[in-house]
Amino acid sequence: MPWLAPLSLRGRHAALEPLAPTQGPALEDAVRDGELWKLWYTSIPAPQNMAAEIERRLRLCDSGSMLPFAVRSMATGKLVGMTTFMNVDQANKRVEIGSTWYARSVQRSALNTECKLLLLRHAFDTLGCIAVEFRTSFFNFASRRAIERLGAKQDGVLRAHMRHADGTLRDTVVFSILPQEWPAVKSHLEFQLSRGLAEKQ
Repeated sequence: MPWLAPLSLRGRHAALEPLAPTQGPALEDAVRDGELWKLWYTSIPAPQNMAAEIERRLRLCDSGSMLPFAVRSMATGKLVGMTTFMNVDQANKRVEIGSTWYARSVQRSALNTECKLLLLRHAFDTLGCIAVEFRTSFFNFASRRAIERLGAKQDGVLRAHMRHADGTLRDTVVFSILPQEWPAVKSHLEFQLSRGLAEKQ
């Protein structure tokens, strides 16, 4: 039995479901919300490339280096994005949460917060990870702020680490959460969710 096997994670706002080719058309609709693929500093698939991106992620899943999910909104029942456990290091029990995108209509929402809570809870409480990483482009300031709001700490910057989709060199900012930090991060995320619910009532 692999350390990290396909599964579903469900909360009040979001459900994370194993990625499947049949989800392609719904994810094509989701990525059109905000035309997310036009952000030069990200690697978000255009609608016509969604099937190939799903196939790529599933190949990585078969190799044991990624566990990809489709994200479903519990409020609407619609698929609204993708996320993964990636760069899986089973020997050292480390994972990265990444290759994430959400339709613009659900960005900075309770759904996004709950997705991170579900993934982190599984990583620390079930898998016993010694660290969970987050990585993003130096120029993706919104993503950097969102990662910091989770409670992750910046480890450093990998200079000229890789290339953006347009071929320019990317400096990658690396963040992580450690097991001893997880209880406080968990309380913080649960508080954010409860406050968000209170504001809507």
